[in-house]
Amino acid sequence: MISAFLALSLRGRETFLRVGTSSASRQQSNPSPLARSPEPSTPPPHQPGAFGRAGERGWMMKTLVCLVLGLFVLKVAAAVPSRHVRQVELDTYDSANYDVDLENLNLETQDIYDYDDGLAIDEPQIEIGTLAPMVDSYQAPAASLEEEDEETPLRPFSSSASSASSASSASSASSASSASGESGVSMGPDTHGGLPTCLLCTCLGTSVYCDDLKLESVPPLPKETTHFYARYNKITKINKSDFANMNNLKKIDVTSNQISSINEDALYGLPALEELVVRENNLVQLPALPNTMVLVDASHNRLGSKGIQNEAFKDMHNLMYLYLTDNGIAYIPVPLPESLRSLHLQNNNIQMMHEDTFCNMKDFNYIRNALEDIRLDGNPINLSKTPQAYICLPRVPIGDLI
Repeated sequence: MISAFLALSLRGRETFLRVGTSSASRQQSNPSPLARSPEPSTPPPHQPGAFGRAGERGWMMKTLVCLVLGLFVLKVAAAVPSRHVRQVELDTYDSANYDVDLENLNLETQDIYDYDDGLAIDEPQIEIGTLAPMVDSYQAPAASLEEEDEETPLRPFSSSASSASSASSASSASSASSASGESGVSMGPDTHGGLPTCLLCTCLGTSVYCDDLKLESVPPLPKETTHFYARYNKITKINKSDFANMNNLKKIDVTSNQISSINEDALYGLPALEELVVRENNLVQLPALPNTMVLVDASHNRLGSKGIQNEAFKDMHNLMYLYLTDNGIAYIPVPLPESLRSLHLQNNNIQMMHEDTFCNMKDFNYIRNALEDIRLDGNPINLSKTPQAYICLPRVPIGDLI
């Protein structure tokens, strides 16, 4: 390209020189008619005209500019490789000629990355590994003889079946002990079927769930049980020994069973009992309950007019919820504690109400703010006949007003 620019510049220079020479010769051969004819003398040497010198300088400047531009274009073209060359280099890549040795890469760089330099000698080093489950590592303490005697009540059995019963009890005890030893968790006392309670039911913390297991009696419970659920079973009776010595028991829920009777002393001796739910059973008598009760739900039973003891709820100063729906009750079980918030007596046989059933007629400034929910709908009673019975309440009871 540079040689082509040089040839063009020389050719242009010669052309301008010829043009200048021819114009000068024409001026000498055709003089003006008014001019005096010079005397013959020796002809002067050839000198190019003004037009030739100006053209020569202009062309030289153009040539110089073209040379500079040409060099710049060549430099740019040489610096940027063509797309075809790059594609050829990618296509001809040979992985066998790769210089890095992957096998010896860690050996070569282990001196560069030393992660142990920043650790002090006295600082404890944590080793990351797989920890054993907490259940497996826990060893249950051996129970004393007194506790074993308390947890396992003695049952009379005949001498003829002593050998068979001893063999079966030994096998069940060995299997239960081996299971409890392997898991490290107490399975609770054995049920009548030979299984520990926490294998038959579900034990979560201090709560025992025995729902829908077709149980016919209350299973033996661990002493630390606080909440017991045995809903949707076939339990027919609650005995005095079912909850004996259960000093931590707070809630009993035996909804939808076939319970027809509860021993009079089965629940009264429980010092921590707060909630009793015996809905949808066949109870005809509500047993004595401790004064610690907060909720009593005996709806959908057969209590009738004699199923609730006189002043049964008077001393329950923490009672807030009393549900006696659909029981055939003919009266409101007064007196009711001041702590009561909700009283449900729907679908009974209540026919009358006294003015002092809820309010204190001796004190007209008395207001009973806690009792906000009273349900008397479904009873043959006209609430409009006793308007003075509600003047101390924040809300009028729900029921028929005609």
